[in-house]
Amino acid sequence: MSSLFSPIQLRGLSLPNRIMVAPMCQYSAVDGEATDWHFTHINSLALSGAAMFCIEATGVEAKGRITPGCLGLWNDACEAALRPIIASVRKHSQAALAIQLAHAGRKASSHRPWEGGQLIPLDQGGWQPEGPSAIAHKEDEPAPLALDAAGLERVREAFVATAKRAMRLGIDAIELHCAHGYLLHQFLSPISNRRDDAYGGSLQNRMRFPLEVFDAIRAVVPAEKPVGIKVSATDWVEGGWDLSQTIQLAKELKKRGVDWIDVSSGGVSPKQKIPLGPGYQVPLAEAIRKETGVTTMAVGLITQPKQAEEIITSGKADMVALARGMLYDPRWGWHAAAELGGHVSAPPPYWRAPPHEQKELFGNTRFGTR
Repeated sequence: MSSLFSPIQLRGLSLPNRIMVAPMCQYSAVDGEATDWHFTHINSLALSGAAMFCIEATGVEAKGRITPGCLGLWNDACEAALRPIIASVRKHSQAALAIQLAHAGRKASSHRPWEGGQLIPLDQGGWQPEGPSAIAHKEDEPAPLALDAAGLERVREAFVATAKRAMRLGIDAIELHCAHGYLLHQFLSPISNRRDDAYGGSLQNRMRFPLEVFDAIRAVVPAEKPVGIKVSATDWVEGGWDLSQTIQLAKELKKRGVDWIDVSSGGVSPKQKIPLGPGYQVPLAEAIRKETGVTTMAVGLITQPKQAEEIITSGKADMVALARGMLYDPRWGWHAAAELGGHVSAPPPYWRAPPHEQKELFGNTRFGTR
């Protein structure tokens, strides 16, 4: 039996395989509201064969968006725009739906990647970024505003309000974005956090705000629904956030009942030196899993079914999350199941899709004609 296509339980959520479609920013929203692009994108990849689809980084407030095109869930209009998309997924797919809640912090007010991705100045339609400290992401950029006590409370409550909206929409799970140099990661890293209050300095202090946000979300999500977190396990910069600190964070999260840790890396500094290669972040997930016993997801240049199978079989991670690989092959899960001897679900109009030698791909489905 394929390990990749074995079931896994996350609280009350039963997943038939270990594959998640990773949250991928589409930069295609209008005022935070999902568009017909999101309808197409989400519905397509919800039929990929993955057990769970995670909706992209979703801003908890307008100023927390990375770009003007980033998805949000901070008001009724944003909530209403997602509702028909979710209803369509539920009608045609058996995949679980997660959503990643995010705040860009000092990396907010940026152009879309295909427009250069750089900071949008205030006089050109940008907005004022905020962060743990008044330290710019890049040396030639203006510094963000440092969040004061009222700002911290506002952001924390924005995460809570967005989590409640996600629950009203019937979302199955939440992933808290604490990676890639965005706000919660900025609090963790000594590169971006130079505060001298209870939220800066020591490791315990730098972890405080992300843990407060996690606790606040966990408190408003029903007990049977899982809440995970995405982390950058290292900044890839000397003197920055690193694996040993991430393991300490994971231990604190375990005490709080975290359901998974999605292990990525980098993003907090343009000085990072990332050793890119197939599965380059898998050892980070493996180390966290070994040291803490927390359920982990491996991400990053995982493209081949046998590669994903080996990660699960060898105990390096409990799940894999694919992004670019899913965009390149929107039926990646089908093809992986065919190669590894697994089964996936598909709607009846697709039951004739597999080649004859893979006729059991969808289980005991039958398609009659006359």
